[in-house]
Formats: sequence, C-alpha cells, structure tokens
Amino acid sequence: MRIRIVGAGVMGRGIAQWAVTAGHTVELADARRESVDDAVLFIRAMLERAAEKGRMSARALEAALTRLVPVDSPAAPGDDVELVVEAVLEDLDVKTALFRQLEEALPASTVFATNTSSLSVTRIAAGLKDPSRLAGLHFFNPVPLMKVAEVVPGALTRPGLPEELAEMVRAGGHAAVVVADTPGFLVNHAGRGLVTEALALLEECVGDTAGIDRIARDVLGLRMGPFELMDLTGLDVTATVIDTVWEGFRHSDRLRASYLTPNRVAAGLHGRKTGRGFYSYGSAAPETEPEPAVTGDAARPVHVPGGGGDAAALRDALAASGAAPGPLTGDALVLVPVWGTSVAAAVAERGLPADRTFGVDPLCLGTSRRVLSVTPAACPEAARDARAVLAGGGHCVTPVRDTAGSVAQRLLASIVSVASSIAERGIAAPADIDTAVTAGLGYPAGPLAWGERVGAGRMLDLQRALHTTTGDPRYRPTRWLTERAQLGLPLTEPGTGPAAR
Repeated sequence: MRIRIVGAGVMGRGIAQWAVTAGHTVELADARRESVDDAVLFIRAMLERAAEKGRMSARALEAALTRLVPVDSPAAPGDDVELVVEAVLEDLDVKTALFRQLEEALPASTVFATNTSSLSVTRIAAGLKDPSRLAGLHFFNPVPLMKVAEVVPGALTRPGLPEELAEMVRAGGHAAVVVADTPGFLVNHAGRGLVTEALALLEECVGDTAGIDRIARDVLGLRMGPFELMDLTGLDVTATVIDTVWEGFRHSDRLRASYLTPNRVAAGLHGRKTGRGFYSYGSAAPETEPEPAVTGDAARPVHVPGGGGDAAALRDALAASGAAPGPLTGDALVLVPVWGTSVAAAVAERGLPADRTFGVDPLCLGTSRRVLSVTPAACPEAARDARAVLAGGGHCVTPVRDTAGSVAQRLLASIVSVASSIAERGIAAPADIDTAVTAGLGYPAGPLAWGERVGAGRMLDLQRALHTTTGDPRYRPTRWLTERAQLGLPLTEPGTGPAAR
C-alpha cells in the first residue's frame, strides 16, 4: 500500500517508521520541508539501530529505506496514494483545512485517517465533501513500541472502512481495536480510572504521592505509580485529557476531575519535561526517599476479629511473618481486614478499642507490601507497633489515613468501574477493552479480566460498600458489573443482546 503521512513530528515519524517496516511505501510530508528531512534522518537512525541489534536484516533495512519517500507538499498530486494518515497539530480547524486540501488533490478513492487523540472524528469529517472516506486511526507514542491502534469510525464513515484499517494495522504487527467516536476514545478514557482516583486520594490526604505510588506498584502490580505516570506524560497533557473526557461525558461523577491539577499546571509543575512535577528531576533532584525506619515493638500481641476468608487470610499472613494472632487482651493490637468500608466503621459496629485498632487491606496480603490504615483515634505508639508487626518477614509497610476501601481497593475499583462503563455504553467490545488497555497503559491485566480475577461478586461488594459508606455517586456500581455478578457471567464477555436470533 502507498501511504502518505502528513506531519513529520514525533507521531508522524513514528507512524512512518512503523509503516515502512510493515512493507508499505510511505510518502512523508509536512508544511515545513526541513521537518521532513529531519524526520527521514531520524527514521533512518532508528532502523539502523534495529538492524545493529538484530531486529531486522540488512536487506530489510535497505528495502525499508527505499520505501520512505520525502514529499515537498502535503497536498502534492498522488494518483496512486491509497491512504493518508494525518498527524498534525491537535486543532479542529487545522485538520479540517488540511483534509479539504487533500480532497482536492487526491483521488476520490483515497482513504483519509486522522491520528487525533482527543477531537471528534465526526466533526473533522463534517468539513469534507465526502465525510464517508474518513476515520480515526489513533496510534500511541512511541508508535513502534506501543503495539496497539484505535480505529474510530465517524458517524458517516462508510461501512467496511474501519475493519479494512484494522486489518492493515494487524498485518503490520500491531493490535487494532474498533472504538466508538466518544471523548477519549478507549485507552485515554480507560486511563482516567487510575489517575482521577489517585488524585482524589491525594485530595483527601489519605496518603502522599510516594506512598500511593508504592502501593500501586507493589500491591496492584503496576509498572509505574499514577503520580510517576502523570510526571512522565506531563501533567499539562494529563489534565487536558481528564477535563476533556469529564466534560465530554457531561460531568460524569465516575470521571470527576480534580481541583488539584489547574494550579499545578499554571505553576509549570508539569513533570519530567519541566524538571518538577509531583517529584523533582534533574541534577538537583533528591535521591529516592528510603522506606521509613521501623521503630515499634514487633512482639506486641495481635488480635484479628471475626470470621470469613479475609480474616483467615490475614491471620495466616501474620503467622507466616512471625506474629501469633490471639485473643483480644488488654494491650493487643486489633488488625481488621476491611473491604470497601473503613476501620472507623468496624470500631463503631464491633465495639473495638479505637486507640489500638487498625485496618489491613486484603489485597496486599500476597505481596511484598503491607498497607496499614490508621484512624485519627489511634495511639501513636500503637501505630508504630502495628507497623512493626506488619513489617515481619521483610515486608515494607505503608501507613495511610483510614478511608473506605483503603488505597489499592479504591484504585482497582475505579479502574474496573470505568472499563465496565465503557463496555456498558458499547464504546468497545470487552475483549478489545482489555487488549487496548493492556498494550496502551501497561497494566498487568486488562481491567475487565482484572475484575474477573478478583471476582465479579466481590468487586460488586466492594463498589456497593464504597458507595454506601461514602455516599459519593462516583462509586455507584455499573449495570455491567451488577448484572454479571447477579447472573454468574464473566465480566469479559458481552453476553446476549436483545437483537440476538
């Protein structure tokens, strides 16, 4: 296929590198010819590096470079151009004007694709004489490594075109998912589950950025904590996406934006690219803060109240770490496994001693980190001792402020809830949601598969408890999760629709 890529910036050159490697002939164009020349040199260097590392042969390298063709103008004549991929400024007027030029210069058979990440594909297409020829084709940066693309049909995109584009992407070694033309499409929409909840936890002073990031990495298994991720992406970019998706879905409570981001963006605290965000970077950055020293009495008696699987699992975990849970004596610490509720609620309901009762998140029990929930009524000495007890067996311990569900549960509940909402709205198929999010965000599992691993019924219990305890509509369970828990269906399957025959 002969593809013209318009825009020789980071995304355009990445798409061009992917396309020539996949065997396509690529015309690379930009409003500035110097940008095209720079991009060609960059792509050559990337391909030569791949050949040096044995990822492609010398013959394949030569052939790929031969297929890379610089073009003087984005609207140059091209009777044999089959596809145009636009990767220019994220501005509706700029993109519309470009496609109008291309519509005049290229044959009616040429397919148009926009790499927009935030604009409506339908609105871009509306500026064309023939809007049926345009669809979204959203790659992620860096394109050669982020092996997924979203194919987004507009309201008037001709039938069959999205699947044709998806097949082309798959033939080039990337996964392709077809996504409805909605704010944030799929991956950026799904990613709001993690970062918006992390910001909510920070707003509520449940933990600091380092503590929340440690829990996200060590308990949930994420490659990066949410604040590390926002610093890497750039808070200016992240805040724009948060607001775009929230406003696009008419201020959905589930996607609620944080009041923390506007001032940080205005102050230039964008992350790595400005040298300072939630963390500091560069030569003046402090070394990574070590885990706080453990100073309490690890031999203090411990009591785990109640029955059920979570209590049994906590007793087993404590015993394996050298503690010996026993009866509730006059000085015993009380460790309560909480699921969607708070330690304060357990104290009130069970008549437990408020000064020495703490919460432990059941999600952390199979990991290297323990999460200790501390209420305002806790005795400081008891809190130090509880941390020392949980540190047994070489575990790291992160104390957090008592909140319904603790940190990991709230992050996971939000991730699964937002993905369930995407499935519920028919924005993408369940399998595509998991495929795209795993590839695009690097989660250890797709969000629906992750929820299924925990169990639909248990996830529903968590979300109902969060909703009931806080009264916040942010945690209202989705119909997708509720129905599947009630019917015994997996979260990862679409199930039977009303039009089934």
